[in-house]
Amino acid sequence: MTSYVFITGGVVSSLGKGITSACLGAILESRGLTISMIKLDPYINVDPGTMSPFQHGEVFVTEDGTEADLDLGHYERFVRTTTGRNSNFTTGRIYESVIRKERRGEYLGATVQVIPHITDEIKQSVRRGAGDADVCLVEIGGTVGDIESLPFLEAIRQMGVEMGHDKVVYVHLTLVPYIATSAEIKTKPTQHSVKELRSIGIQPDILVCRSEQVLPDEQRRKIALFTNVQERAVISANDVDDLYKIPALMHAQGLDQIVAEQLHLDLPTADLSEWQAIVDAKLDPDGEVNVAMVGKYVDLRDSYISLSEALLHGGIQTRTRVNIHYFESQNILENGVECLAKMDGIVVPGGFGDRGIEGKIMAVQYARENAVPYLGICLGMQLAVIEAARNLAGLQDAQSTEFDKKTPHPVVALITEWQTGEGALEERTEESDLGGTMRLGAQTISLAEGSLAAAAYGESEVFERHRHRYEVNNNYRERLAAAGVRFSGLSVDDLVEMVELPDHPWFVASQFHPEFTSNPRDGHPLFSSFISATRAHSADALPKAALA
Repeated sequence: MTSYVFITGGVVSSLGKGITSACLGAILESRGLTISMIKLDPYINVDPGTMSPFQHGEVFVTEDGTEADLDLGHYERFVRTTTGRNSNFTTGRIYESVIRKERRGEYLGATVQVIPHITDEIKQSVRRGAGDADVCLVEIGGTVGDIESLPFLEAIRQMGVEMGHDKVVYVHLTLVPYIATSAEIKTKPTQHSVKELRSIGIQPDILVCRSEQVLPDEQRRKIALFTNVQERAVISANDVDDLYKIPALMHAQGLDQIVAEQLHLDLPTADLSEWQAIVDAKLDPDGEVNVAMVGKYVDLRDSYISLSEALLHGGIQTRTRVNIHYFESQNILENGVECLAKMDGIVVPGGFGDRGIEGKIMAVQYARENAVPYLGICLGMQLAVIEAARNLAGLQDAQSTEFDKKTPHPVVALITEWQTGEGALEERTEESDLGGTMRLGAQTISLAEGSLAAAAYGESEVFERHRHRYEVNNNYRERLAAAGVRFSGLSVDDLVEMVELPDHPWFVASQFHPEFTSNPRDGHPLFSSFISATRAHSADALPKAALA
């Protein structure tokens, strides 16, 4: 039977429940357990697919095509698990399922209520997502005390009663603030948060206390006394300069051992050598590069978290310190491309809407004309095609119909029919709902022999994840190819997946999102190749700088 670890949060939001869950999963996995991971989100949206990145950060896409919370990205980067449809449940999705059952008459005329029907649906969803893993880690979004998270908390309370204390562990993440003016560490917020949790019937077994500095023993004892938690189970989660140090930090304080003991698991010693190797590689690089990320959501870095991490993973694999510089595309449009002059590589990520598009196209043109390594992701590939159409193929005013439906040269357009990874046909129109009408999930891509893409991957066929509505218009492929664009990756139904410029040192763009499958232990071949190219560009630039 699967055991469960439930992770809740208190005091304030965005404390790092996702990172804590992922790191605990990584340690338990290193001790020989199979791990599954679930995120329960209290918002009413059915999924985060239509939510603004400014509000919720990145939308992570799973292999099976689920638009999910960004914490699933943390899970896949730290644990060798593949998340999917049953790894992320929102209040909206839970209620949607219950209402459909009620409409079908599955409740036999009963009055449908939060308890037991909503909580039963949550418990069934959690068990479905756990699969046959040894341990399932379940993170509950939001903050204890929020009205919208109460059904989830009630459901996990019931699971503790039903399964017994030797099958369920409750971990509560809180904030222990430091008041600089009085030089004091305050434990009262944690005490009140635990009191709130206990008032709804959940006694935490472990407290993970976020703080700027290591939690002193005096404060640990005080927290343990007032929250009815063992002192050794009060874990200090102080700020660190590298996320990948956290598994070792947690393990050193015995977090995984406390979980193992409560679940009566006899496990081998944790082997965190892979994580130590990652930390060592980041601490001791033999090169350094500056990479520009030209986007429209740069004010909230979580909007590009998987992409930023994938670039850093490329640095780990090549022992390169990667300094990412975020540039607002609208500012480039207004002020020009001079800000890119000292960059060793340029990345244009995905996005939706027409704001800042021309600024991104200016960045693409700068990379092409100045032989700066370029990596385009999703929209970044479409804009590379638009830039080439305008400036190489002479197609004046070429554009995507997403931004200009009356463009004389729609080199990127809404495709109305495509084949899924399972071989089924899906359709959409301009009137289709925004949510769930994109080409989503992992599909097979064939790479052209002798291409940069094939050299980077070392394979002729790859499997990558998508999230987009618009595609390169195949009617323009011949004219673009004649102008020097190489279509180096194609889908099984002949849609453009990758483009590159053979006469450029390294100019590659993909319609899919390779960042979603990158992790620090293995990296991703496309990002490793890109970072290697930026290093070569940096080395080429040094003599020029010396002669200036």
